[in-house]
Amino acid sequence: MEKVFLSYEQQLKKLQEDKKLNIPDRHYAHEMLRRYSYYSLISGYKEQFKNPDTTNYREDVCFEDIVALYEFDENLRGLFLKYLQKIERQMKSYISYYFCEKYGERQEAYLTSSNYNYSNKNKRDVDRLIKILNRYTEGNTDYHYINHASEKYGNVPLWVLINALTFGNISKFYALSQYDIQAKMAKNYEGINESQIAKVLIVLTAFRNVCAHGERLYCYHTKQAIPNLVLHKKLNLPKPGQEYLCGKHDLFAVVLSMRYLLPNDWFLMFKEEFIKVLTHYIKKTTCFTEQDVLQFMGFPENWKDITRYRKI
Repeated sequence: MEKVFLSYEQQLKKLQEDKKLNIPDRHYAHEMLRRYSYYSLISGYKEQFKNPDTTNYREDVCFEDIVALYEFDENLRGLFLKYLQKIERQMKSYISYYFCEKYGERQEAYLTSSNYNYSNKNKRDVDRLIKILNRYTEGNTDYHYINHASEKYGNVPLWVLINALTFGNISKFYALSQYDIQAKMAKNYEGINESQIAKVLIVLTAFRNVCAHGERLYCYHTKQAIPNLVLHKKLNLPKPGQEYLCGKHDLFAVVLSMRYLLPNDWFLMFKEEFIKVLTHYIKKTTCFTEQDVLQFMGFPENWKDITRYRKI
């Protein structure tokens, strides 16, 4: 059936009468629909609360439970984005340093295809990346520091330009860099090699975009997977066949990746903040246990042991 426009009151009536959702405070529910929208709030977060045998909500669910899950996910996005940006900032620092160490500070260096891994497989991607980079050097941009370097010196060094690049751009830059540059970067991380980093960055880019665009995070899965890492084995994650059941495409895959790409002190800060966000939500809901929520996110029961083991 084609979707039709419904007023806020009609939306509440549909939820209460057609879907059997308990709405104890209609004024509050009306305000939440105005604040978040029916599609983002209800359509995005209803599935965990539905009776599997009907299209209605479970009897123990009320409107406030859906809002609580929505706001938990919102807090998760803020937390994960914060630490993904730290990874991004560090990657930008390493790329600009090692690339300029080898090829110099002139902008022609990063606009020259032979300074990348310009194999037949990579030619199209390298050409596309150079086209993106060149846009920042050939005219006025929204970034005053790039315009200043271009106008005053006629040159935009990579360490200046790189600040304007997206996580996706950085992931591509790393993947297309010469092997020796990748190897130097990988030496800054314990227990993960250059090819593994490239695969991890692809997955982190997808999750970073989910966080930045306000999409549902807690149960998000990527098509791409992070590679098998030592911590997968040390945590004894379930692996009935060739593939681990968790920590590959899900939010726990991001946590595993952070364990390798964040300095220890930053990861411990992340872990502490994550536990606070999770605990706060568990106190607000009677619908799910902590184990339920961890399972939604792809976390194993022993996830806290991630800081107990060495990464190699």
